[in-house]
Amino acid sequence: MELTISQIKKKSLASLKGKWGMGVGLTLIVFLITTIVPTIVEVFLSGGFSVWIDQTEPPLIADMVNLLISFLFIPMTVASYWFYLVIARWNDPKISDVFAVYKEWELSLKLIGTSILVGIFTILWSLLLIIPGIIKGISYSQVFFLLRDNPQLSALEAITESKIRMKGYKWKYFLLNLSFIGWAFIAIFTFGIGFLWLTPYISTANATFYNELIAPQDNEDAETPDLEL
Repeated sequence: MELTISQIKKKSLASLKGKWGMGVGLTLIVFLITTIVPTIVEVFLSGGFSVWIDQTEPPLIADMVNLLISFLFIPMTVASYWFYLVIARWNDPKISDVFAVYKEWELSLKLIGTSILVGIFTILWSLLLIIPGIIKGISYSQVFFLLRDNPQLSALEAITESKIRMKGYKWKYFLLNLSFIGWAFIAIFTFGIGFLWLTPYISTANATFYNELIAPQDNEDAETPDLEL
């Protein structure tokens, strides 16, 4: 019997027991890295702090460099998803594993390329209407979990596999994430500090969703003969 949204959330909270500290620590580390590094780059390429503090817009070169840096952050972000998948599977993750992904440069390039493809496909669908773009974004939501369990898949195969396996689950995935909106408002009222705890909760819930509903699907039913996007 499939888990309900409430059961998924309860199971994610149970798996987080004793691991909240690591989740909060990882959230803080990732936030600091993705915030401080681009700021340092912008200050440096603007000609120093005194110039940067007075400027209304950063120089074009700073925007270009930070765009490149944002691509380099993708493997870290994906490895963070995998960190919470380890928790959802009742194992003990290590924060260092999130950054160890960069030791495998081929994997890192694959994750960057996959993320770019997902972004392009989602944007193209969004050009038609916002709703189709959202639906496709949800369809592609399991791509990186699937790559974690099936590293032999190419980027296009993982995207198609996610789309196939999410049939019948898109609405539940949407409602699962929507159910956190109240907590998000509370986190905002705490000047964002609450997100240090909310992010691990949401991430573990999404990992539990994958582990309980998507991963167990029979491989024969999840074959991808056509790369339909």
